[in-house]
Amino acid sequence: MLAGTGLLSLLRKLRSAPEKELRILLLGLDNAGKTTLLKQLASEEVTQVTPTAGFNIKSVVSDGFKLNVWDIGGQSKIRPYWKNYFENTDVLIYVIDSSDKKRLEETGDELTELLLDDKLKSVPLLVFANKQDVVGALKASEIAECLKLVKLMDRTWQIQGCSALQGTGVKVS
Repeated sequence: MLAGTGLLSLLRKLRSAPEKELRILLLGLDNAGKTTLLKQLASEEVTQVTPTAGFNIKSVVSDGFKLNVWDIGGQSKIRPYWKNYFENTDVLIYVIDSSDKKRLEETGDELTELLLDDKLKSVPLLVFANKQDVVGALKASEIAECLKLVKLMDRTWQIQGCSALQGTGVKVS
């Protein structure tokens, strides 16, 4: 597991050429906060966010990194199409609603399936344990334990608690 602050530490580790654009795949169940997170990364207003029916792509420049972030909808009918976006992914960001304990097993199953895909085999993983501002939300460490992230020995990974709505724990720098 990486130490440091989330996305920035992963990006620094990946930086082979500073001018290289990094392709980031942003996945998670519906209502996890992916689009809100993306808007925070892009320094956009987060008061009006609607569910993503297909996908959003944003180019974000932050701390010298040019990031092409693909935010793919998380509804169950869209998830089978996630694999169409795996090619050339540099970082996989998986967003979890830390307050949605009922769907923790479902989100864990989806994440496990992603990590088993050959196209994502060596791709670093950053899990955002979102909605830490919600009363009763599971801590990032509790989610890591529930999802057995500590057993990921062959992959660079990190989990970070955040509130996409408030912007805490989200920013690259």
